[in-house]
Amino acid sequence: MFKHAFIFGYGFIGAAFAEALRADGYTISATARAPEKRSELTAQGIIAVDPTDPTALKTAVEQTTVILLTAAPNDEGCPAFTALSPLLVSAAAPRRRWIGYLSTTGVYGDRGGSWAFEDSALNPISREGQRRVDAEQQWLGLGQHTGDCVTVFRLPGLYGPGRNVLERLTDGTARRIHKPGQVFSRLYDSDCATALMASVKRPRPGGIYNLCDDEPAPADEVLVYAAQTYGFEVPPEIAFDDPNLSGGMKRFYAENKRVSNALAKAELGWRPQYSTYREGLAAIYASMSS
Repeated sequence: MFKHAFIFGYGFIGAAFAEALRADGYTISATARAPEKRSELTAQGIIAVDPTDPTALKTAVEQTTVILLTAAPNDEGCPAFTALSPLLVSAAAPRRRWIGYLSTTGVYGDRGGSWAFEDSALNPISREGQRRVDAEQQWLGLGQHTGDCVTVFRLPGLYGPGRNVLERLTDGTARRIHKPGQVFSRLYDSDCATALMASVKRPRPGGIYNLCDDEPAPADEVLVYAAQTYGFEVPPEIAFDDPNLSGGMKRFYAENKRVSNALAKAELGWRPQYSTYREGLAAIYASMSS
């Protein structure tokens, strides 16, 4: 069977998912706005698609059975929904495409450190979180209309090669911000990709899954562990209410929750390879040292 996937928004997770797809025999199309980025994708054997080109988008949609949507919504809404929903509604075949939408655990808002499950009430406290709630509803509604297998994945902070605390310690940009009782969930990029592939193989229309590792932990605890374990100086502590912190950082620390991955494990048979930040950092350090 011909297997083709289309990634709308080829970034950090798009690249990890593409690697997993290739290993499973898929050819891949992906969007990129900049001509130089499209050239890079072409050089990697990926069919580059200009997201502003309706003809190219139509071709990509018509030939694919797997679509991943990674682009974040903005003031105008979800750019992927605006661009693709008319094509998905009108496309004659194939039906029952797998469509994965990457949302965030920010849809749960602040839970005071308690656990968030897929059926927990959504209470976003940021504009960005509300946009994600709106986009989730758009895509799930589209799946009901078209018969496609739309699945929503709620992601925490992602890390991996190119985006991690060890590299920030190396270049001196790591900041040790402390808020008593604060915890965050996180996920290694390749573990996100394997969960997406597990969903492709076990599709459930309307499915919603939290994806994260097994151990929520304070961000400053992770930083101190990384510094002490791998020979870096521990940065000085910064209070979470320091007036010099950016608005984005303050919003980040306004939410405190533990995110459960139990449903993804139970339904998809998925297990994170890097079950805590310790295993993930060890893998990153090994790659940096090789």
